[in-house]
Amino acid sequence: MKALARLTPNAWWGLIRGIVCCLLVFYLTAPLIIVLIISFSSAQFLTFPPPGFSLQWYRNLFRDPVWFNALLTSVEIMIPAAICATALGTAAAYGLARSRTKLAGFVTGLILAPVVVPAIITAAGIFAVFRNVGLYGTLTGLIIAHTVLTIPYVFVTVSAGLKVLDPRLEAAAMTLGARPIIVFRRIVLPLILPAVLSGLLFAMVVSFDELIVSLFISTPVVRPIAVQMWSNVMGDVDPTIAAVATVLFAFSLLALMTEHAVRQRRLRVTGDA
Repeated sequence: MKALARLTPNAWWGLIRGIVCCLLVFYLTAPLIIVLIISFSSAQFLTFPPPGFSLQWYRNLFRDPVWFNALLTSVEIMIPAAICATALGTAAAYGLARSRTKLAGFVTGLILAPVVVPAIITAAGIFAVFRNVGLYGTLTGLIIAHTVLTIPYVFVTVSAGLKVLDPRLEAAAMTLGARPIIVFRRIVLPLILPAVLSGLLFAMVVSFDELIVSLFISTPVVRPIAVQMWSNVMGDVDPTIAAVATVLFAFSLLALMTEHAVRQRRLRVTGDA
């Protein structure tokens, strides 16, 4: 108590901020911790605290064809969608960053529209189009839809990387006779590669967790893991969904840690440049 009485106003303010931050972290992570614990439960239903320890629900995730096929479908959608979104988002970011047109702001707004427009409206529009062109309920349709949804994340990440890139490096290369494609491949791309990889990771996470649009255009035959989780919650709930949620959380955490490492590398590269 005497030590607390000797604290200065700044120290008291720092102590209060620390307590509030700890409470917020606990408030945000408590549900995740509960789900993580339940995923190792030996009970046949979602009960907390669990009566015992078991890995049966993780085994069920990979042995049950419904869950495993949904997980495999999500991977089959995530990888090509993230790659396509990274290529298109990087091209759009570079083109608009070096463009002098007055329509750059308008085009940027269109690219970011999937993030601004409510997801259910986007999903309804995609459903109406895909139903007429034969893409409803197909893996190709889901890949295209997820590409559209993830391009804005790549675009914003790469645009931030391009803003700290000195354009004089490109001008110097062009002065020496390099063609624009060579300048991009040998000068620009290596310098913004950390930002591109960060955008790729964000696209993968967003695609893997996407639910609303997938609900509109998926079928019982082609169903991502997020839709299968939703279907399970609406019907017969078993702790397998907790195991799936833990796997998704672990994937997202790994992606964010990788993105942080890539971002630190980008800061070092741009600092050296």
